[in-house]
Amino acid sequence: MTSVSTAPATSASLSEVVYHVRAAVRQGGDWDLTARRVKEQLRRHLPGPDMLTGAQRQGDPAGYRSHVLHVEPDGSFSVVAMVWLPGQVTPIHDHVTWCVFGVLDGIEHEELFALADNDQSLVRVGAAENQTGQVSGFAPPGDIHRVRNIGTGITISLHVYGADISRLGCSIRREYNLPIR
Repeated sequence: MTSVSTAPATSASLSEVVYHVRAAVRQGGDWDLTARRVKEQLRRHLPGPDMLTGAQRQGDPAGYRSHVLHVEPDGSFSVVAMVWLPGQVTPIHDHVTWCVFGVLDGIEHEELFALADNDQSLVRVGAAENQTGQVSGFAPPGDIHRVRNIGTGITISLHVYGADISRLGCSIRREYNLPIR
């Protein structure tokens, strides 16, 4: 379970991220191309964790926290900060749209999965340990994953989703409670 806040953002670093993401999104193209363009911009303009307020950098023992920092007025993208305490993990899931993320502090461990056996099970197809400063992203289909904080401190990541997350509530399309083989 995650907790979500929609605290207003006042960081100049956030303004810079939004400016460059907006330019990438406005170029148009399919989800994969858009995700690649946004990924390049986030790689160039990834802020540090100090872009968040002290309260926004605090974890929640009940589950990782999501802070909606910006929603583009036309709903074309949202910027969300995620705060993970040690050991916190998402369910295995996929997404409603493309996503690009950058790690602001800590390590985000990501496991990648694919459907198998006529969609009756999952097979682990990869893993990544995304360290501070690293940027990654994806576009459906093929975006089934699980993310966790494997470190001993807080992990903070910045996610850009190609949708209005304040309206949708989250980016998860489906959770997978299938056996892993």
